[in-house]
Amino acid sequence: MSSLTACTSTGANSGGDATHLVQAGKLTTCTHLPYPPFQSRDGSGKVVGFDVDLIDLVAQRLGVVQTIVDTPFEGIKSGADLNAGKCDIAAAGMTITDERRKVLDFSAPYFDATQLLVVASGSTAKSLSDLVGKRVGVQGNTTGDDYVTGQVSKQSLQVEVVDFPDLGTLQQALATGQVAAAVGDLPVWNDYVKKNPGQAEAVTEFNTGEQYGFAVKKGGDRRLLQTVNDTLAQAKADGTYDKLYQQWIGPRPKR
Repeated sequence: MSSLTACTSTGANSGGDATHLVQAGKLTTCTHLPYPPFQSRDGSGKVVGFDVDLIDLVAQRLGVVQTIVDTPFEGIKSGADLNAGKCDIAAAGMTITDERRKVLDFSAPYFDATQLLVVASGSTAKSLSDLVGKRVGVQGNTTGDDYVTGQVSKQSLQVEVVDFPDLGTLQQALATGQVAAAVGDLPVWNDYVKKNPGQAEAVTEFNTGEQYGFAVKKGGDRRLLQTVNDTLAQAKADGTYDKLYQQWIGPRPKR
C-alpha cells in the first residue's frame, strides 16, 4: 500500500495549523477486527462502531474522510504500525497503560472499561477459582490476558490460560467448548452474550480501572493529538458523545 507512505497535510478547523497525514485527504486509522461494539463489519462489509464514529468526528474536524486499516493488535499496541506510516491514528478499544505510553502518545481517555468473565451457558462457575482444572480463553497481548495470567499466578490457580490471536477466534472457542470460559473487556462480551442468547452467560465483572484512549505516533505530530482531544471534548459538551454511547453500548453509567 505505497499510497500510505506519501505525506500530506491538512488544516484542522479548530486552528488552521497543518496536520500531517500519511494519505492525502484521509485520516487513516489502524484497528483490529472484529471488536464490537467498538469496531466490526456490518452486513455490507462496512466497518462500523463506537470508535469508528468518534474518529469520523475527528476526520470531519480536519476536513477529510476516515479510512480504516485492519491490522494485528500487536503492531498497534507496540507503536510499530504508526512508526511505519501505516496509519495516522490507532483506534482499537485500547486500554491506556504505562507500558504502552512508552511507545504511543494517547488521547484523553474516552471510555471507562472493566473486564468480564463469561462462561458457557449451564456452567455454575462464577469466578476464576471455580475453573480449576479447566481452560480459560483470552485474547493475546491484551489487558484481559494480563489480568487473568496475573490472577492465576497470584492465587496459584491450576487453570490453563489459552491465548487466541483475535476476538473472533476466542468467541468461537467458547462457543465450541474449546475453553470453559473467557475473560475480556466488558462491553465487547456483553455485546456477544446479547447477540448469542442461550450460548454464553456473563457472570463476574472485574473492576480493573481501565480507560481506553486513541493513540498517535510517539513524539509525532502534536497537532493531530490536540485535534482528537478537542473533538472528544466538544462531543461530550454538545451531547454527541452520549448519543453515540447510547447507540453502540447502551445507557451511560451514572457518575
